[in-house]
Amino acid sequence: MEDSTEVTARDPNIETDVRAIVARIVDGVLAGDVPAHPPEGDGAAPEDVHESESSGTSTIAIGADHGGFAMKERLGFKLKEQGFVVIDCGTDSSASVDYPDFAEAVARAVASGSADLGIMVDGAGIGSSMVGNKVPGVRAALCYDVSTARNAREHNHANMLTLGAALIGDGLAWQITQEFLSTPFGPGRHARRVEMIDALDRPTAGVT
Repeated sequence: MEDSTEVTARDPNIETDVRAIVARIVDGVLAGDVPAHPPEGDGAAPEDVHESESSGTSTIAIGADHGGFAMKERLGFKLKEQGFVVIDCGTDSSASVDYPDFAEAVARAVASGSADLGIMVDGAGIGSSMVGNKVPGVRAALCYDVSTARNAREHNHANMLTLGAALIGDGLAWQITQEFLSTPFGPGRHARRVEMIDALDRPTAGVT
């Protein structure tokens, strides 16, 4: 009995075109030019950073260790171009340093009110986030795409952004920064939950 299964010949030109398109997308994500997770909504680009001035944000404390130095310099330059006052907390070169020193400096600038928001860049962003959250009044968030930046601000009222320069490219880092600075705090249940977080910074009666 003859096999009645229809076999469709593959067009090698189509396969080549598809592979080329996939390769360009992957290269863009790895280079930081395309967000790994596209923002929710209509896909529009993040608002220009100047939009954040409507929420009163004008001074940004920024810092980095040696692994994040180059990215910090580029982000700081872009922020100044957008009209923000930038407090540079160091480091000032690619020589090896300890990230807790600079993450603490950024966090304390935010906690004291010297800066409205903070940005800290190290290799992965994890350790600096831990440092920031040790400083009372600081809610540091490690963000790796536009969606986490938006969520950190709207849901968690984050006031310090940490980035991993070894994990994301300059293009994505700038998109994350734009989203972080332009997203306002969410009201209602979000504010209530953030108050619960902040309460953990206050001494508990009877506990020594």
